[in-house]
Amino acid sequence: MIRGIPCTGDDRPRERLVRLGPRALALRELLALVLGAGVRNRPAVQAADAVLLRAGGSARGLARLSPAAFAEVEGIGPARAARLAAALELGRRGAAESAPPGDRIRGPADVWRRVGPVLRDLDQEEFHALLLNTQHRVVREVFVTRGILDASLIHPREVFRPAVAAGAAAVILVHNHPSGDPSPSPEDRAVTRQLAGAGRTLGIPVLDHVIVGDGRWAALSDEGPL
Repeated sequence: MIRGIPCTGDDRPRERLVRLGPRALALRELLALVLGAGVRNRPAVQAADAVLLRAGGSARGLARLSPAAFAEVEGIGPARAARLAAALELGRRGAAESAPPGDRIRGPADVWRRVGPVLRDLDQEEFHALLLNTQHRVVREVFVTRGILDASLIHPREVFRPAVAAGAAAVILVHNHPSGDPSPSPEDRAVTRQLAGAGRTLGIPVLDHVIVGDGRWAALSDEGPL
């Protein structure tokens, strides 16, 4: 049993959703609806319990699991794992869209509101760039790379080629720390120096490098000029 709801074959999440709305459903019931039919002669809510157990019983825990991790739960398989991963990604993108595409970036808090919901729960580092116009409004968000951040593996053209094409006036760098601690590492600082130098050469300044953690962030601009 998870969150105080007993597992019985009489649970009818679909009917409860229609009658009461999705916000009235427990997490396991929402998961059961995403999973669909029961798994290997078990009600879908029992399969949902197994998934939640793997995730530590929380929605944030679910967001951190990969499709491969979902597929390792007995009876879930690749198809249902893909369905779960897609549902969670829809939620992340919906949260990110709370900031309109042209929203003005005034500081690190605005960067966090825009990309924090998408990046904070990822199990790998992702490095993005926000391309800004002269009013510091976002004209485009660019995915640069995934994996351990390493200055030797990031070429400035991956950031500044799309910036030039978009006519960007400035750039803000942003990436996540899966550990949840946004404290800058030596590699974070090295990447910032490398890209800030390239930006000065091209006349497209790097205004900041924001690191996303678990509910908080760190900004390299707080340490001094980039």
